Amino acid sequence: MKQLISLFILLFTLPLFAKLYKGAEYRTKEAVTYGKFEVRMKPAGKEGMLASFFTYHEITSTSDWNEIDIEILGRYPNDVQFNPITKGQVNHVHHELTTFNPALDYHDYGFEWTPDYVAWFIDGKEVHRQTGDHIKTLNLPQKLMMNVWNSIYSNWVGAWSDNILPAFSYYDWIKYSSYTPGTGNYGTGNNFTLQWSDELDSFDSTRWEKATHTFDGNNCDFIKENIIFENGKMILALTDEINIGYKDTKGPVAMWARAEKNKVTLFFSEEINGVNAANKNNYSIPGITVQSVKLLDDKRTVELTTSDINLAQSYNVIVLNQKDNFGNIGTTRAITMQNSKPLQFPLKINIGGDVVGNFLPDQEWSEKVEYGFLSGEVKNLPADLQINNTDDDSVFRSERSDFPTYRVRVPNGTYKVTMMFAENYYSSVGKRVFDVLVENQMVENNLDIFAKVGTNSAYTITVTTQVSDGVLDLYFQSEIGNNVINGLMVEQVATDIKQEGFLLPDKFHIEQNYPNPFNGMTTIKFYLPDNEKIAFQVYNLLGENIFFKELGELEKGTHDYSWIAEDNFKSPLSSGVYFYQIKGKENSDTKKLVLLR
Repeated sequence: MKQLISLFILLFTLPLFAKLYKGAEYRTKEAVTYGKFEVRMKPAGKEGMLASFFTYHEITSTSDWNEIDIEILGRYPNDVQFNPITKGQVNHVHHELTTFNPALDYHDYGFEWTPDYVAWFIDGKEVHRQTGDHIKTLNLPQKLMMNVWNSIYSNWVGAWSDNILPAFSYYDWIKYSSYTPGTGNYGTGNNFTLQWSDELDSFDSTRWEKATHTFDGNNCDFIKENIIFENGKMILALTDEINIGYKDTKGPVAMWARAEKNKVTLFFSEEINGVNAANKNNYSIPGITVQSVKLLDDKRTVELTTSDINLAQSYNVIVLNQKDNFGNIGTTRAITMQNSKPLQFPLKINIGGDVVGNFLPDQEWSEKVEYGFLSGEVKNLPADLQINNTDDDSVFRSERSDFPTYRVRVPNGTYKVTMMFAENYYSSVGKRVFDVLVENQMVENNLDIFAKVGTNSAYTITVTTQVSDGVLDLYFQSEIGNNVINGLMVEQVATDIKQEGFLLPDKFHIEQNYPNPFNGMTTIKFYLPDNEKIAFQVYNLLGENIFFKELGELEKGTHDYSWIAEDNFKSPLSSGVYFYQIKGKENSDTKKLVLLR
C-alpha cells in the first residue's frame, strides 16, 4: 500500500545488483521550495509497477517528510494517483478517474505547490486541489524526481509477473516554474514564473543526476543504465538484472484467458501487433469454433467470438504468431481458460466482510472472479455495535476504505445499484469527504456521510444505470481523508439494452457541470423525481448571488441547463471558483464550478 512505501528515498545507498529487478530514477541536483512542476509522459501501464513524477525532501527522519506525488499505476486503465505525504509520513491520497488510458499516449501532468494549496493538473486543467493544515507543513526544499519501479505490495500495484518485462516509461519534456505571487506571468493567477524547461533530448549533468539506490518496499535497484535518451525522449526502464537498458528480446505472452458462453477474452503481457492479433487462424480451441477476433483499444486484450462454450467443461486455447512492437514473435502457448460463473440477481455483497445472510463475501478483482475490489484496507467493528436506520447491522460493521474502484461482471443491460455506507469512525463534519461515480458518471459529489446521517447510521445511494461493456464500474475519489463503503446491492432491470443512458437517481439529483473548468458556456444535468418549479442561481465565494434565473415548472425526469458566464454581466466574470444551485420548493442542491479565462 502507498502509505507503506510511497516515495520514500532512503538516504543510505544499498549495494548495486542486490535485487533481481532493475529500475531507474532521474532527479534534480537542486532542491526548491514551492513552484509549478510539469511533465509530458507516457507510463508503462503494466501490472505490479508504477511510473512517477514527484518532488521529495531528502530526510533524516519521517518527522521531516515532505513529498508531492503523481503516480500512475499500471493496473488501472483510467486512473492517476495524487498524494502529498506530510510530516510523519502521513498520506493524503486521491485517485483521479481519467477519460483515457494513460499508457496509450502522451499526456501532460503537473502540480502547483504553494504555501496554501497543492493543485494537480491533467492536460492543462486543474482536476484536484488540497488545502488545509497538512498542506502548510509542506514547507521544506524538495528535489524533482521521476522513477519506475515494482512494489512488493501487490494489493496496491497489482500482481507481479516477470512476463511483463521489460517495461518502459517515456518522458517527453519537463518544466519548472517558481512561485512568484504578484509578479509572475504563468499558472493559476499568474503566480508563477518559468525558470527552465528540458526537452530531454540528452542527459544534462548540470541539472540532473541518475540515482543508484533502492528502498524498503521496492523490488528493484535503480541503475544508471536504465535511463536512456533516444528519439527526443527520456526512457526509464524496468528490467531483469541481465537484459538492462532499452531493448526487448522477448515475444508477447498470453497471461490469461477467460471464457463466457460464446466469447473468450485473452490478455497479453504487452501491446501486440494488430494484424497478427486479428488473424483468427492464430487461435485454436479444440471442440470450439473461433468465428471472429477483435483487438481492444488497450492493444493487450483480444476478444474471440466463438460457438457456444460449455462452461462446465475445461478448455485450452492455443495462441501462436503474436508479435510485439519490437518485432518479437511469441512462442506458441496453450493456456487453460478460466470459465465464468454468472452471478445471480439480486446480488448482495458484504464489502470488507465475510458471508452474512444472503450477502456474499468481499474478494479481490481478477480474471478468475465475477466481482471484487482493487486495493484498500479492511476494518471490522465490534459485533455489538448498533447501526441506525437499517436491519443489516452486520453488513455496516465491516468496511473497505482507501480504494479507488469496485467492479462487477454483468450482462449488458440496465441495473439498479444501491451502495451502502456508514461513518463508524469520525464524529464531526469534514473529516471524510469523497466522490461516488457509477459507470464514469458522478452520482454524489463531496459525500460526507457524517454530515448526512451522523455516526453509526446507514446511508444509501441508489441509481439506475446501463452497462454496455460487461462490467459495472463503481469509482470512489477521496477529497478529504479516505473513502469508505460497507455493502453493495445490484438488481437486474433489463438485459441487452444497447442505447446509452443517463444515470436515473431515485431522488432529486444534480450532476457536476460539464465541462469543468470551463470558459464561456457550461451545462448542468439534473433529475427531478416530480414536477416542480425550478430556479437556477450562481454565487461567488463571498456567498453573493451573482446570477438568478427562473426555469419555470419542469416535469419529472432529466433536464439540461446551459449557463453562459457572459449573460447579464456588465463586465466579464473573473477566473475562479463559483457555486451553482438548482432550487425548487421541495428540492435543492449546490455544487461548485471553476471558470477559467
